[in-house]
Amino acid sequence: MKRTILLIALVFASCVNLYTQEQGEKAAIGIGAEWNMNSRENFAGGAVLVFDYALPHSLAVGFNATASNNFSGITVIEPAALLRWYFLGGNGGLFIQADCGAYMVLENEDLKTMFLGGLRSGFRFLLKSKFFIEPYGRIGYPFAFGIGTLAGIKF
Repeated sequence: MKRTILLIALVFASCVNLYTQEQGEKAAIGIGAEWNMNSRENFAGGAVLVFDYALPHSLAVGFNATASNNFSGITVIEPAALLRWYFLGGNGGLFIQADCGAYMVLENEDLKTMFLGGLRSGFRFLLKSKFFIEPYGRIGYPFAFGIGTLAGIKF
């Protein structure tokens, strides 16, 4: 059974890779830094990881994860699914994005989990054909805001 599942996963991964080579760069991965309000008082610094896959009609789906710390005992982890729309078409330029996921607060060895919902807007600057830089801002619940920049590669 394990061999069958592994074989199916390898065939699927090969097909996705062939599809992206034939159709151009459809997927992107990026990392970055963020300044946000994931703290009871003052602000927090965070690291961001994002993966998205381009769909027709200037849409993209994927996930992002942010890990923030206020440097005085509160760490917040935010895994979320994303749906993005590029205003100018293609998979670059001005966008708006909806995020939906979990908001996990680690404080004094306690874990509290809440629903996360947010809106993000930014601009994906395409550099050459495979690289990008993406400044953005976001608002949502239960955090108040976040401002950051990503750098990544399309494949």
